[in-house]
Amino acid sequence: MRGRKRGPSPLPGAAGRAWRTLGAVFVVLVFVPPLLLLVSGSFTQPGLPPSPTPQLVPDPVSTAGYQQALALGGLRRASLNSILVAAVAVPLSVLVAALAGFALARLAPRVTATVVAASLVALMVPATALLVPRFAIFRLLGLTDTLVPLIAPALLGTSPLYVLVYYLAFRALPGELYDACLIEDLSPVRIWWRVALPLVRPVTAGLTALTFVLTWSNFLDPLVYVYDRDLFTLPLALRSLSVLDPTNFPVFLAGAVLATAPALVVFVLAQRRFLRHDDPTERT
Repeated sequence: MRGRKRGPSPLPGAAGRAWRTLGAVFVVLVFVPPLLLLVSGSFTQPGLPPSPTPQLVPDPVSTAGYQQALALGGLRRASLNSILVAAVAVPLSVLVAALAGFALARLAPRVTATVVAASLVALMVPATALLVPRFAIFRLLGLTDTLVPLIAPALLGTSPLYVLVYYLAFRALPGELYDACLIEDLSPVRIWWRVALPLVRPVTAGLTALTFVLTWSNFLDPLVYVYDRDLFTLPLALRSLSVLDPTNFPVFLAGAVLATAPALVVFVLAQRRFLRHDDPTERT
């Protein structure tokens, strides 16, 4: 008996798009309501008692919380310090991690396995366990109470995780691509910069956004290394703002909005490439 004719098969990327849509809806449902309440609370008139129920639109709407946060919390100076740290540490960290990941992908398999195992062991070490030796080193070098200890980890790629992510991305590229580059007599640095790195732009966008958020919200390192109020970053300034008047929550919420907005902007700019699932071999 002649079989029934099958209908057209679904598009290959339909399932992936459906899962991404569900993920986006989940993120919106989980994160948007707290953000709306944060913004709404920041426009509440300072000095008034808190409302017994959450209000999406406060009555009256006031920007006095932002004015007091900027005037009392030193957020202007702290914002400049955070921008300086992020502007140096984020691109430096991404470039070092990308270069290390490319080198790791091009090493001999036995050497690569050893380095990957060592990186996984390093990831298991808690960051707090390194505070004392790092503090001793920076103090010996006379770098405490400066912004250098906040930027120096970028010279090592910040985290072994970033190197491993780039290693997996570069390893996924076809070996024939590297062989063709060698036939063209390209140096390893040119292969990395002109061929391999452009093919892993979604990884670069994602790690850039992640590094920026972690650097921008870093509280522990500034707390340990920075003592001068003029060198405070935004997390330290928010802590100082919260202890001035713990009951005046609109002022603190206004400072939290100012500190959260740059991270949201960076994520929005990076999300298109961060969520892409293109096969790099199809573009070669």
